[in-house]
Amino acid sequence: MNIRISRARENNLKDVTVEIPRSELTIVTGVSGSGKSSLVFDTLFAEAQREYLASLSTYARRSLPRFRPADVDLIEGLSSCIAVDQQSLSSTPRSTVGTVTEIYAYLRLLYARMGASDELNPGDFSFNTPSGACPVCMGLGEEVVPDVDELVDWDKSLNEGAIQHHRWKVGSRYWNIVNSTGFFDMDKPLRAFTQEKLNLLLYSEPQTCESDSAGYVQTFTFEGVVTRLTKWMSEKTKDSSGKLEFFDLVACRECTGARINARARAVLVNGRSIVDLVTMELWDLLPYIKTIHGPIADAIVPQIARMLDHLVNIGLGYLTLNRSVATLSNGESQKVKLARQLGSALTELIYILDEPTVGLHARDVEHLVTILRQLTAKPNTVIVVEHDESVMRKADYVIDMGPGAGVYGGEVIAQGTPQDIIEAGTVTGQYLSGKLQIAGRSSRRKARSYLEVHHARLHNLKDVSVRIPRNVLTCLTGVSGSGKSSLVEVLLKQHPKIVVVDQSPIGTSPRSNPATYVKVFDTIRDEFAEATGQSKSLFSFNSEGGCPVCNGLGYQSIDMHFLGDVRQKCPECQGRRYSSEALQYEYKGKNIAEVLDMTVVEAQEFFDHAVIEQSLGLLGDVGLGYLRLGQPLDTLSGGEAQRVKLASRLNRKGNVYVLDEPTRGLHSADIACLLNVLDRLVEQQNTVIVIEHNLDVIKNADWIIDLGPEGGKNGGEIIAKGTPETVAQVAQSYTGKYLRNLPG
Repeated sequence: MNIRISRARENNLKDVTVEIPRSELTIVTGVSGSGKSSLVFDTLFAEAQREYLASLSTYARRSLPRFRPADVDLIEGLSSCIAVDQQSLSSTPRSTVGTVTEIYAYLRLLYARMGASDELNPGDFSFNTPSGACPVCMGLGEEVVPDVDELVDWDKSLNEGAIQHHRWKVGSRYWNIVNSTGFFDMDKPLRAFTQEKLNLLLYSEPQTCESDSAGYVQTFTFEGVVTRLTKWMSEKTKDSSGKLEFFDLVACRECTGARINARARAVLVNGRSIVDLVTMELWDLLPYIKTIHGPIADAIVPQIARMLDHLVNIGLGYLTLNRSVATLSNGESQKVKLARQLGSALTELIYILDEPTVGLHARDVEHLVTILRQLTAKPNTVIVVEHDESVMRKADYVIDMGPGAGVYGGEVIAQGTPQDIIEAGTVTGQYLSGKLQIAGRSSRRKARSYLEVHHARLHNLKDVSVRIPRNVLTCLTGVSGSGKSSLVEVLLKQHPKIVVVDQSPIGTSPRSNPATYVKVFDTIRDEFAEATGQSKSLFSFNSEGGCPVCNGLGYQSIDMHFLGDVRQKCPECQGRRYSSEALQYEYKGKNIAEVLDMTVVEAQEFFDHAVIEQSLGLLGDVGLGYLRLGQPLDTLSGGEAQRVKLASRLNRKGNVYVLDEPTRGLHSADIACLLNVLDRLVEQQNTVIVIEHNLDVIKNADWIIDLGPEGGKNGGEIIAKGTPETVAQVAQSYTGKYLRNLPG
């Protein structure tokens, strides 16, 4: 029996009815915003999860996640469903590749049973237990140390603001304490201080001092700048970028990054410690672990080898078991999850994947299809939201959503084999057949100056120095793990004013929307206020004009206990967010709620106002004309969020932008639009640097920097650089090979 979805209406879906074959590989595709995720994740997966939980007792459901019913009439043929998405596995530095795959748990057991010491148990090899963790870093492997060169401007005096931290700015409380000690020449550049004075200024322990002002003696405590800051930092945690202002993270002085204590580090099996194994790249660890034999090893090693084999086969052989999962890309996180599923003995499952080709070089995409086929052969049903044309061509079944995005999409416009899609003549079909193609650039822009990176040695980079041309489009390319992101990390440290435009969410609140983000909502409310003679705040659902029942949200959440929370349209405002008073005032025949319900394109035609037209035009230029002005930002996809960020910067000049895989989530038709946006940024005298695997973007770059040749220890070098034509001629470049094989 196939999976049958009848009349799905989630988000923009328009009563979609579709059948998905079981035990086959199905690709769901379509332009960005066409309804793919609404169909696969918000309808199919959500209902599978909800129905599974509904089969449990009410007692068991009390502490389990809650799912509201999807807006669909009926789904038939469901079975247990597993979503392998691109969400990070963990944000804590305590989770590693070894812990989330449970390989480290088996290694701890192996060393506890086969190690020379009989005193240790598996918990004594864990960096998350008091008995196993390094006592200095508490199992993190890192320490926070001050970056004095960042903290201090050596050429300035204290009176000129030599201490860069805001708490020591001239005239502040802590600056006054330094001044009141009388210890320092406040007009002397710090470079001229003696070592003794510098140590006193930076590292002094707390000491009591006195000052005499107008005959009044005041007692106060002075301590060194670094000493004080270190105490503050000990109360904080590392941010998402792994960097704290004025401090660096360095390997722990005690365990040098091993995380475990000396007693655990000293235990050997076959002459190697557990630290030796977790720092080996997986493709080296796999053959080594198979050399460990014995009655105990023969019961444990096969479990480790099987999971290592899946990780290597899925393209993650360059990772190590001690790699923090917080440092993995979204694509790498998804592949770790997929490798875990390959080790499952369960069958007849439904697997849903969200763009598994993200982060994969063209060389590795074909291997991914082989892995997906392994899942269907068990047999399982594999449903993939994907845009990669090479994957679509190898699918059993394709569902093409569209025809447009947002309100212009939400329909199944073609379905069947890849050949059926080609014959249907949809936009997807035309790209598959080659009738539509993204043309390459006829000429390359020339650089007049360069951004320079000097002696980059972060992670696997091998003392890389490179010049990145300004005012052109540069692509950083290479296979997964080759060092692209590491090179960008060094670039950002050496050139801190660079702007990163990534796919992170731009709003977690349902109260923010595209109109507020591009700063056009204020102008719209000004227009309403002027036309009606009312207060501007009356036209804000976050202020005076908000519905008094739902406080401007448009809905109310109802706790249904074990049935899950249900969002119910506000009975007072019927989802419009505004009070009845605000809705009685109109501008050109529309009230404020009706305006916010307009798409960007509709609003452009509605308003005769230069500022509004220009701001909304920027959203249209990045291909987001289908968004509604009032759509909550927390409902945007990663690709949509990134393009909204780009729209807000289209008219700025002279910046350097770094984009991390901007084609993620984009159909070929959307990529053509993205290239126009990138060109426009360059034409505005900006420098654009893109980490990218998509060959259509790479072939349109002015300059390519290709890293490799492989990932991990076998990467970290610049294999080729130059125009696409130049890189295409470099024999050892995988990127060059695929550029050479492009049609035309």
